[in-house]
Amino acid sequence: MLDYFVLLNAPRRPWLDLEWLKERFLALCAQTHPDHTHNAGEAEKAAAQRGFTELNAAWQCLREPKERLGHLLELETGTRPGETQDVPAAAMDLFLEAGRVCREADVFLAARGKMSSPLLRAEKFGQGMELTERLQELEHRIGRRREELLGELEGMNAAWEAAPAPGSASRAAALPLEGLEGMCRMFSYMARWTGQIQERVARLSF
Repeated sequence: MLDYFVLLNAPRRPWLDLEWLKERFLALCAQTHPDHTHNAGEAEKAAAQRGFTELNAAWQCLREPKERLGHLLELETGTRPGETQDVPAAAMDLFLEAGRVCREADVFLAARGKMSSPLLRAEKFGQGMELTERLQELEHRIGRRREELLGELEGMNAAWEAAPAPGSASRAAALPLEGLEGMCRMFSYMARWTGQIQERVARLSF
């Protein structure tokens, strides 16, 4: 499998400085852009396009914590973390609140959708604004929790810096892979909740 860390000449770590990563990505793109091969043969053009596509895939993966951690786990263990319905205990309160507020928004939107009278819809405006504010406050809470997790990820880099080199038989035992998988699931849940909240906020605005 492709090692996206190698493609971008980035250290294999749970946390990466996104500004540095973006600069690295743009510099490599400038060097390898397919436009540089417009006078080359078809095979060379195809290879340049393939390399450019892989660089883009590497950037899209490593810039997002959930995707980066999944890729890192696959590099270290040979498999990506599987899907699970089990909500991490640390996220249960957020999960329950997100589900409750989203359900309330769905009920409100369904009822409003059946109203043909502009007057009746106007009477529901305040309720819609209240739901929007609650959803946005919840999104901010998820964002703050996400920032806390990013700080924890940065702290995990030390384990990768001190671990034996990739391929070493003792490497896996030196890495907190179970904790990394838990972090991957947390980022996955938060991305899902954020998407659901944003979708409902957008619908409430109409």
